[in-house]
Formats: sequence, structure tokens, C-alpha cells
Amino acid sequence: MRRNDNNNEILEVMSKRYIVLTIVIIGVAVGLTQLLEKGPKNIIEPTEMLMKANDQSRYLTTHFIAKRLIERDPSLFVIDVRMMDEFEDYNIPGSFNIPLEEILTEDWEAYLDQEGMDIVFYSTSDVFADQAWMLSTQKGYKNLYVMQGGLNEWFRTIIQPVAPEETAPTEAFELYSFERAASIFFGGATAGTATAPAAKKKVTVRKKEKKAAEGGC
Repeated sequence: MRRNDNNNEILEVMSKRYIVLTIVIIGVAVGLTQLLEKGPKNIIEPTEMLMKANDQSRYLTTHFIAKRLIERDPSLFVIDVRMMDEFEDYNIPGSFNIPLEEILTEDWEAYLDQEGMDIVFYSTSDVFADQAWMLSTQKGYKNLYVMQGGLNEWFRTIIQPVAPEETAPTEAFELYSFERAASIFFGGATAGTATAPAAKKKVTVRKKEKKAAEGGC
């Protein structure tokens, strides 16, 4: 009986993944139409794109991102792809807003095309952030990632972490200790809800130097 329950759980998870993948593919198909109209930078072949999409290393955990933000890592650039009003209502301190529908516009090219920077997309869950990742990857930008679980996971693990059971291993308590400290750092200890004040992000864009044409002055 337990084996059947496990099989049902596996099938349910697989079904959810296929649904999410379908949504992402539809979103990417629409985005690619815009991409071709705006002039692609370096279109990636479908087979290579599929391999990149299946690479789970493109997902970064909320703990990993929180740690880098706390340490003020200058090589991390976190982008919220939700609408501006959602961003202003609440955002991860230190993040920057580029709505998904604007991700391919020339206005944001310098923000996405930065050498030596890890670009991390996030939204409420993974869906819109995945679309932003795929569209930006398809255009040829490098070092792109998605915050796994989005803001839902951020609130669960960083803003409102839950203490482990008394019988939990030592590692779980060590992780919880970090989560509690991160919660205080990001205002979770005082906010408690999704109405924490939005943080203003001061961005210094590192533009690539253009190579001089051969034979020029």
C-alpha cells in the first residue's frame, strides 16, 4: 500500500513538472517572437538550449543567495521579474526590478550583459523567472540563474523559518540558526508578513568595452 502511495506521489510531482514546463515553453515561444523582431544577439540551437534548461545547476537556493547578499557580494545581481507594483509592494532587499515583459528591450541590455556578474532571476514561484532565464539565455547572455522556489521559498526559509523538530540532526539546527539570523538581517523578524518595505537598489552597470574595428583609426 505504501508503495502505491509513493508511486502516486511521484506521478503527481511529474505531472506538476510537465505542467510548469508547458507553461514555460509557451512563454518562451511568445518571447522568441519578440526576440527575433528585436535582433537576436546569439541564438542558441534548440538541442543546446534543451541541455541548458535541464541543467539543475542553474537553480540557486534561497540560502545561497541570502548569504551572498548578506556578505554584499559585488558579483551578484538579483533581478525581480514581477510587475513594478508587485516589486514596490515587497522585494528582496538589494534586488532590482525588470518586468518579464520588458526583459528583451534594449533598455535593460547593459544590465543583463555584464562580465563577471551572476545574474539571478526570481518571481513569486519559478515560472516567470524560468521564462526570463530562457529568453535571456536564448539571446546569448551568460552566467544566468533562477532562485529556486521564488519568493514563496524565500518567505518559507528566510523571512519566516520554522524551527526543526527536537529530534532533527545537528545540521538542521545549524541551518535554522542561519535562517533566523538572515530573517533579522532582511527584516523578517519585524515584518512577519509580505508587507515589508521595498528596498531601493543602486546599480552600477559594468558595460563591456567595444573592440575597435580592424584598420580603423
